[in-house]
Amino acid sequence: MNKFWKDLIIRSVLKTKYRGQSENVQYSKFQLARGHKDLLFMLRRIMKDFSLMTLGVFCAAFGFKGFLLTNGFIDGGATGISLLASIITGVPLPLLIVGVNIPFIILGYNTMGKQFAMKTALSIGLLAIVLAFVPFPNVTNDNLLVSLFGGMLLGAGIGFSIRGGAVIDGTEVLAIFLSRKFGVTIGDVIIVINVLIFSVAAYFLSIEVAMYSMITYFAASRTLDFIVEGIEEYIGVTIVSSRNEEIRQMIINQMGRGVTVYSGKRGFGKRGELKEVEIIYTVITRLELNKLNAEIERIEPKAFVVMNSVKDTRGGMIKKRPLQH
Repeated sequence: MNKFWKDLIIRSVLKTKYRGQSENVQYSKFQLARGHKDLLFMLRRIMKDFSLMTLGVFCAAFGFKGFLLTNGFIDGGATGISLLASIITGVPLPLLIVGVNIPFIILGYNTMGKQFAMKTALSIGLLAIVLAFVPFPNVTNDNLLVSLFGGMLLGAGIGFSIRGGAVIDGTEVLAIFLSRKFGVTIGDVIIVINVLIFSVAAYFLSIEVAMYSMITYFAASRTLDFIVEGIEEYIGVTIVSSRNEEIRQMIINQMGRGVTVYSGKRGFGKRGELKEVEIIYTVITRLELNKLNAEIERIEPKAFVVMNSVKDTRGGMIKKRPLQH
């Protein structure tokens, strides 16, 4: 290991990991090797996040300049405020994108942390630069196509940025802050903000433009959900059964999925007596739900089954292709 890599590892990883030790501490070969692995992981993560943020910026910029801005349509949230202000006042959109989002960046620093705020500031600054200096063709003037595809590109841009750990629309940061402060839901805050934005758009532009802009918002929000949550919808299934071993084997061998088995107590009868029971938990895709229900019904029709939505998963067998029979 040459001196450059050794110094970089010590500065970037080991001094943070072993904070509080003497400046002249001698790190072992194992610590340096582990630090080298951690440094490579950190660099890969940074490159992945930056790539996603850059992709998000260009998608959003194409949606702005190729569809929405040239046709006078807006979106919801901070991007909608920027577009609306640009259309009404004539102020260049790149300046408004930065100006409108500065308060959200500061709020994000206090609410979400320093790293999030720095990534968000970088993404918004890069978006402003791309909007100012990169030309995009005006794809179409058809109102319906503009609202749909402009919203999809904008939603994809926001989604990729979120995947990279940043946002280019600060409305959700405000919604998180208000939900924590006043106990309201994030969805309620976003709905109220967007109702105000589209009401102002209907007054200053026209009701027709406001209605098309609502289509833009819905297209953007659905695309955002698709990018962030993925194409598959996951279902977490909790199963309590007297024939749990057969169900466990069925999930592993026939469904090709992993399971977690943990011990619990089940209350039953008029007195609510407690009885030891093993509880099975697994995660499947929405398309596999019917097959799982049918197999459980075949093994034990009276099994107690609880299902809940899962946004995303990491590790395990869920990302792998199910076994084919």
